[in-house]
Amino acid sequence: MRIMIKGASFCLLFFLSSFVIGLDTVQGNPNYRDALAKSLLFFQGQRSGSLPKTQQITWRSNSGLSDGLLAHVNLIGGYYDAGDNVKFNFPMAFSTTMLSWGALEYGKKMGPQLQEARAAIRWATDYFLKCATVTPGKLYVGVGDPNVDHKCWERPEDMDTARSVYSVSPSNPGSDVAGETAAALAAASMVFRKVDPKYSRLLLKTAKSVMQFAMQYRGAYSDSLGSAVCPFYCSYSGYKDELLWGAAWLLRATNDVSYFNFLKSLGADDGTDIFSWDNKYAGAHVLLSRRALLNNDKNFDSFKQQAEDFMCRILPNSPYTSTQYTQENKLWKLQVDYILGVNPLKMSYMVGYGAYFPKRIHHRGSSLPSLASHAQAIGCDGGFQPFFYTSNPNPNILTGAIVGGPNQNDGFPDDRTDYSHSEPATYINAAIVGPLAYFSGSSTT
Repeated sequence: MRIMIKGASFCLLFFLSSFVIGLDTVQGNPNYRDALAKSLLFFQGQRSGSLPKTQQITWRSNSGLSDGLLAHVNLIGGYYDAGDNVKFNFPMAFSTTMLSWGALEYGKKMGPQLQEARAAIRWATDYFLKCATVTPGKLYVGVGDPNVDHKCWERPEDMDTARSVYSVSPSNPGSDVAGETAAALAAASMVFRKVDPKYSRLLLKTAKSVMQFAMQYRGAYSDSLGSAVCPFYCSYSGYKDELLWGAAWLLRATNDVSYFNFLKSLGADDGTDIFSWDNKYAGAHVLLSRRALLNNDKNFDSFKQQAEDFMCRILPNSPYTSTQYTQENKLWKLQVDYILGVNPLKMSYMVGYGAYFPKRIHHRGSSLPSLASHAQAIGCDGGFQPFFYTSNPNPNILTGAIVGGPNQNDGFPDDRTDYSHSEPATYINAAIVGPLAYFSGSSTT
């Protein structure tokens, strides 16, 4: 065990030194403040519901105004997850947690963008509050049948497919989606603690209730909902990581020792080399390790060890690395400067940032003409010809959207039919907001 700790500590030092060296040797000169502003603007393009007068992505209009009607509840609002018109709460909640984490850690570096970050977070949490409270004993977790929606290529403003409603309950549990929703509400409660105390208290109260549901009624939402969420957003890693993640955020928000006791009861976790909308182990370990690092609390040393182990698995040239890299020796899709154009193609993978960026992204609203330019409705099949299959650039620029990115050979075809590389998603953007805030606050650009 002692050797493992020393090895992990070495990896942590290696990570920090590589990070500093990387900053000094970057060839490009990214404008992090501009990228930060655009990364947040993207969320306006993903909004569902009645858009406010402050809407800046003006080619979007109101949509999903009957969401929840089939269940006789109001589920208007929230975000479309990616290039489709479905509201999947699982990745939406993760995106909200990540936005909140970025605001909590680097809000002071965000400048005027902190207000935009709060607006992006609140658009989601207002929706989650509805999902968690409109029907006692139920947590609504999605709107829109993905199997039907994915056969269509139409604007969200024109949706003519059934807006099916999905939920979890004690008899059909979903510890993963509930744990992530609790994490999002708890993290957001801290974002609003000083600026809107009443709203913050409501978020935290709801987070506690949802977390209790996640802990008491164990089960994966994939098992309860089947093809409504799989294979799109199956809980491939199980629900234990969301229980850990949710409890970690509730612990940070409340300092209630019961959450620490629950964390310990979950037992040891396997090592991982991934952190994503599905697998939260690494994020939970890093979050919990703060108490070991900042408060010198020995009770959290095991989480610090696991966080260091994660770093060892993802660092280039680490003896323990198990991560995939491109030929340019960059973490596949994970380098901020690489995303912003410091790459072999000199292409920004953020739409609207820089002179050269993806023009044919896999996104319905972006690829179809806006209502202002094409008032006639475009039905389910109406968007494929001539809009989806054309080689022309998208008519609407989804500013700030970060696409899936290059292949392992640093190539990018810019083809909207190639969704794995050309589709943007809320959880991609949400993860980069924090790093961009850090760099923008530390930059002289």
